[in-house]
Amino acid sequence: MGLSLSAWLYSRGADRTPSSSSVFALLAVPTSSRLMVVLNSFPVSPDNRSYWSSVHHSPHFTLSACKQEATRSPVELSSDGVRAEVGVRSGLHVWEVLWNPTHRGSHAVIGVSMKDCPLQASGYNVLVGRDSQSWGWELKTNGLWHGGHSLGLYPDFRSQSSAHILTDSKVIETPLLIPERILLVLDADAGTLGFIIDDSFLGVAFKDLPLGVELFPVVSSVRGEASIRLRYLNGTTRHPPTLMALCGVSIRQFLGKRRQNQTDKLPLPSFLKHYLLSSP
Repeated sequence: MGLSLSAWLYSRGADRTPSSSSVFALLAVPTSSRLMVVLNSFPVSPDNRSYWSSVHHSPHFTLSACKQEATRSPVELSSDGVRAEVGVRSGLHVWEVLWNPTHRGSHAVIGVSMKDCPLQASGYNVLVGRDSQSWGWELKTNGLWHGGHSLGLYPDFRSQSSAHILTDSKVIETPLLIPERILLVLDADAGTLGFIIDDSFLGVAFKDLPLGVELFPVVSSVRGEASIRLRYLNGTTRHPPTLMALCGVSIRQFLGKRRQNQTDKLPLPSFLKHYLLSSP
């Protein structure tokens, strides 16, 4: 059966969907098998992992009734943050953050923090990443911050090979405009934090995060009326994914958007066809 499936896929290789034209696709790095499986799983139903904390936020942030949206009041000379209700100590986890680029202003930062990270400061500052308890990506400048220090740009296109950063003989310029939807990828087992933009994993932004310590998604803003939505998508344990899950990811990625009308043609038993259609 495996040989038949391989031949079926190979014979249709010429019909693959073209790759994304997003500039971020040029900067994408390969994902781990664990992350691939998480990204190809249905989002879980919203629970407290999708909530902003009703306690741990600046007094200048208010929460919606569902606690998935936090809105900053129009207060001058203040930097304000809000963190998630629930953090994680282990596993690999992905959250979706929705933040309209026109509602960010200066010093719009997304990242993770420990439980006692300061969430309000006077003046206009990069709040997430200002101390040793938080790690932040400043969206307007693409700068990384931790311990009050700038650690460089993310994604760091200068570290990519020239074949991946040249388009029509022009080098990709920074800062890059970060779209509304950002996926935050926290691997608490490896102690790493990265981000996905336009379905492209941009690699590890921070490494050596403390292990076994509860870490929370967090944002900070200085713009009045800035609204940020949070949703936990899915996660997995430190254990390697099953072979069935990996095979399912490979087949679904190959078929792409054609999966809905091509799965029945696969040389597979009915229950496996159903499995392929039961995930995004």
